[in-house]
Amino acid sequence: MNNFSWYNAKSIEDALTQVNSTASNEIYRQTEKAAILKAGGTDLLDLMKEGLLQPKTIVNIRELPGLDKIEFSNNDGLRVGANSTLAEIAAHEDIRKHYIAFAQAAGDAATPQLRNMATIGGNIAQRTRCWYFRSYDHPCFRKGGDRCFAKNGENENHAILNNGSCVSVHASSVSTALMAYDARVVIVNSKNETKEIPIADFFVAPGEDPLRETILEADEIITHIRLAKPASGTKAAYIKQGARESHDWSIADVAVVLEMNGKTCKRAAIALGAASPVPLRSMRAEGALAGNQITHEIALEAATLAMERARPLAKNGYKVPLFINLIQEAILNAS
Repeated sequence: MNNFSWYNAKSIEDALTQVNSTASNEIYRQTEKAAILKAGGTDLLDLMKEGLLQPKTIVNIRELPGLDKIEFSNNDGLRVGANSTLAEIAAHEDIRKHYIAFAQAAGDAATPQLRNMATIGGNIAQRTRCWYFRSYDHPCFRKGGDRCFAKNGENENHAILNNGSCVSVHASSVSTALMAYDARVVIVNSKNETKEIPIADFFVAPGEDPLRETILEADEIITHIRLAKPASGTKAAYIKQGARESHDWSIADVAVVLEMNGKTCKRAAIALGAASPVPLRSMRAEGALAGNQITHEIALEAATLAMERARPLAKNGYKVPLFINLIQEAILNAS
């Protein structure tokens, strides 16, 4: 790990001034002179240990006032500050009451120790955990190289959908739940300009730009995440499958949000994590549920449709039946 200096930011403006004065505009081509933001720091520390980031200055934003607030109202829905920890989200009364899949996803992430450190902003902005990307010795597409080592290598945890040039999967299982709730990410830049982005547009697929997973620039910061109040009759469920214990990285996770009218589904949102390089919604599965009563047969039909275009690799074909089972179970649990 390189030597670095530490700067405690006094405000959002102060933090962004620091990174804007020293950082490259290309956030994933940091030089040794670059400054970088830190909240929980769990992913940043790993990237530094692995030699993938060598910032000269770490700008600490963990204590900035207001970024750790969680607020809910019947008019405005939910507002989650970017520095809110996963543990706080999992335990929050309003989130558990109105957004149970979000609470479940936050509560199933990592270990209790990490959930008390990791922030929601850092969680959705983290980089892939593909072992070839994390290996300093493998210059893969994600690091500006000329190949995806996982495509014909050790790919048992990798993508089965949209797995073209890069077969990595996004590491944030919490993002799966946020996708199902149509969350929006609020971002501020160094010019004090604010933009609000649907979370589906927050992630960047490798085919668009292999050097980044999100749209965040070096001089931008996530301030909070917004979720609209769910419609009357909304039910939801989240399921994560890891290779071993619950704190292991997800090899498949599913979030389902159903707007029900009695036993009939009016609208469905089905989001999949660890299935493709970015979290995604399965519109085909959602269409199979809308207007129908939820039965075992309908749930299985929707789950099968979600995997219809899967292209498993040599070592991850097990993910197709796994996802079918998880999607069906999540639909039935939500209904």
